[in-house]
Amino acid sequence: MSLIVFYTEKKMRYKITLEYDGTDTLGWQRQLDGPSIQQYLEEILEILNGYPKEVASAGRTDAGVHALGQVAHIDLDRPMEPFKIREAFNANLREKGAPASILEVEPVPETFHARFSATGRGYIYRILNRRAPSPIRLNRVWWVPVPLDIEKMRQGAQYLLGYHDFTSFRATACQAKSPLKTLDRLDIERQGDEIIFTLEAKSFLHHQVRNMVGTLKLVGDGHLRPQDIQTILEQKNRSAAGPTAPACGLYLNKVFY
Repeated sequence: MSLIVFYTEKKMRYKITLEYDGTDTLGWQRQLDGPSIQQYLEEILEILNGYPKEVASAGRTDAGVHALGQVAHIDLDRPMEPFKIREAFNANLREKGAPASILEVEPVPETFHARFSATGRGYIYRILNRRAPSPIRLNRVWWVPVPLDIEKMRQGAQYLLGYHDFTSFRATACQAKSPLKTLDRLDIERQGDEIIFTLEAKSFLHHQVRNMVGTLKLVGDGHLRPQDIQTILEQKNRSAAGPTAPACGLYLNKVFY
């Protein structure tokens, strides 16, 4: 089968905002041993351009992690109306049975980059805190059946705000050059039978959000005191912190530009 290539003097770049369910994928990044969100999008972009082209995102999400406002950018060799791009992608995503949907498409300058132009990322983490499990929210929340003290978790969270060495909350396989990060927001609130964590920063270390949530859960159930969070930070040792919270409760909520 021959490929049709469209030649123009100038490529058109588009910013796309999408949501997806990460349950049955290997995450954002294209993998050799299973489906990924990047792979689904790049297969569709290849149809539009006539040749393979990378789709760059604001950040990688792990297997099982969801997105409500992931951002990526694509380059097309011919201009198209944003509405038609969105419809073309969504029609093909449905045909593939991909757990993703394009919410918005907008033209951007060639200098725009989904990752490097971003000034911040926002995540939410959902804990279902009740005795009974939820088949409706399976793979959407972390089910914690024991009561959690939200006020103590809030106290512990205060130690994490600001500029710190987050080695204790960093995955051992993290490839970031430095563990130094600034956490701008960490709000914890109860919404019905769920506890919602809202976190914002310019960038996060690998598993940082899930490791912080897993540790604050230990504060909520009484295994740790709120002030222990400061000690854990100061130790700069991953083994000092709590377990990594399950991927299913984590959502990339928004990207700031």
